[in-house]
Amino acid sequence: MKILEFSPTTSVSNDEVLFNTLLSMERKRSERTGAAFLLVLVNFEHLNHGHLKGSLDHIKLGLSASTRETDVTGWYRYRTDVGVIFTALNGTSRAVTQAAITGKIKKVLSRYLHPAEIADVDVSFHFFPENYKSGEDGIESGKKLYTDRRDARTSRKIFTVLKRTTDVVFSLAALLILSPLFLIISLLLKMTSDGPVFYRQRRLGESGAAFTFLKFRSMYVANDSKIHQEFTQNLIRGNAGNPSGVYKIQKDPRITSFGRILRATSLDELPQFINVLMGEMSLVGPRPPIPYEFECYELWHRRRILEVRPGITGLWQVNGRSRTSFDEMVRMDLQYIKKRSLWIDLIILLKTPYAMVGGRGAY
Repeated sequence: MKILEFSPTTSVSNDEVLFNTLLSMERKRSERTGAAFLLVLVNFEHLNHGHLKGSLDHIKLGLSASTRETDVTGWYRYRTDVGVIFTALNGTSRAVTQAAITGKIKKVLSRYLHPAEIADVDVSFHFFPENYKSGEDGIESGKKLYTDRRDARTSRKIFTVLKRTTDVVFSLAALLILSPLFLIISLLLKMTSDGPVFYRQRRLGESGAAFTFLKFRSMYVANDSKIHQEFTQNLIRGNAGNPSGVYKIQKDPRITSFGRILRATSLDELPQFINVLMGEMSLVGPRPPIPYEFECYELWHRRRILEVRPGITGLWQVNGRSRTSFDEMVRMDLQYIKKRSLWIDLIILLKTPYAMVGGRGAY
């Protein structure tokens, strides 16, 4: 792949679009093949441009000249971040790769910047595939690799505003209208089993941000969460050989008798209108995964949560629910992400009550 060399007269949009298009293509190629690559960002945001010995364009060209023919250099963000895509890492450890590249970058910067100015330049490393683990910063770092998502959000500002407005209005109305049902369910939960009314769980939302997910409690308080963890991890890792598998445990011993009714009718999901109102979820979107589920995802699975805000309902809930395999569920989510619109959201919302009443695929 030839190094990109943008001239200072190239337009801002062309600079960013071309480089980030190639970054998106490299990420998607990696999703298919599993071949690793590295995005290095050299950030000049805190640099005093008035005292530079050379222009930022000269620095960018200097970085281009210090990399291989197979690497790509260009503006990740025009006049703010120079990006370098290093391909074909050949199994070299990440620590060794990072140290070697840091040395090259500092050598280039020393030609154009004073030592004090070099200290104001931030260099960050973003490997793909990323090592996503609970409690680590891998997800935050990985967001830098999904620039096509950033560009899509910019081009869909009106849709984003209207969708958020719809979420707020509908969730407020639902909480007010359903408040008597909330009270009844809360009383029945207290009468039939010990424990709190709400079940709180750590889930991953838009761009992998963790939040507290709310449901009406449908399980006994003293239960072994490893049952669900082992089941879901085995399903995700081995679903290719089990296309008829379901995504929920049938006859789960942890669920109370009243909890089975709540789950079969999806009434246990009602408290998530609070999550929607707080901006952690949307009415329509992919379901938010538990961190230990996300750790088992294949690369292409990750797009279902990194690209959009999770939802209470979606294509999976109205078309398949737990009767579909995990891969089929992800494909439905990606189909929604690609084609999402207010009209599609409305259709899914209108179909949701029927899916709840029917209870097919709910356990």
